[in-house]
Amino acid sequence: MKDNAAPEALRFVKMHGAGNDFVIIDSRGRAPVTTAALARALGDRNRGVGFDQLAEIRAGEGADFTLDFWNADGSRAEACGNASRCVADRMMAESGKAETSFHTARGLLAARRRADGMVEVNMGTPQLGWEDIPLARAVDPLHLPLPGLPVAVGMGNPHCVFFVPDAAATDPAKDGPRYEKDALYPQGTNVEFATLTGPDRLRMRVWERGAGVTLACGSGACATAVAAHLKGMTGRKVTLDLDGGVLEIDWREDGVWMAGPTALVFEGVLSADFVKRAG
Repeated sequence: MKDNAAPEALRFVKMHGAGNDFVIIDSRGRAPVTTAALARALGDRNRGVGFDQLAEIRAGEGADFTLDFWNADGSRAEACGNASRCVADRMMAESGKAETSFHTARGLLAARRRADGMVEVNMGTPQLGWEDIPLARAVDPLHLPLPGLPVAVGMGNPHCVFFVPDAAATDPAKDGPRYEKDALYPQGTNVEFATLTGPDRLRMRVWERGAGVTLACGSGACATAVAAHLKGMTGRKVTLDLDGGVLEIDWREDGVWMAGPTALVFEGVLSADFVKRAG
């Protein structure tokens, strides 16, 4: 029997942060292996492993590592907060340090392990100008010309945040797709539905661009907290209750910090045949 751990096979790790689940591939010391086809095959929850996003680790210059993100539909993602926290958790465990830095399409980010064991990541300064989010034309990002007057925020990826009477009663699978590809968002957008439930506390559900309904979205939680503060609903430190768990957001002078749980689910090896068929 051929050894499944042969060089042409592919090792991976499955992790999640508040139910937001990821496949992580470590490609330090070799050329990146992820393609759109491989991401789609791996993201298939029946014929592959299944994930909301895939994170591939590469060597980093001027940082501990570099991260590339892929959605389950094979498209690229510029930012992924919970995946960043999961990978940072693993890399800090490897180094024995309580902090790390890494490059993404968002730029240079930092993460650290808190005294309570949770991992927090600085997701950077939010993008608030219409051209930076980006939007297709000059409109007020705090009052988009869409039903419900949602708020537009960029966190390295675009977001459309709706404040609704009862987020728990919304159906992101029904309402999310119509806004994901709205002409106002030339790159598409993540769509959040949020309700103020207490002082500096929000309930949020999400439709992620390229992934669909997910149990949590780190960049979406950051965008929602930023939008809530800009609307005068909350302070700069906000707790969000999502379908999969709780995330803490703190919009500080150096960026939007997000903290939450991480979990290692399993480690595995993709067969050489699977990788070959995925192309």
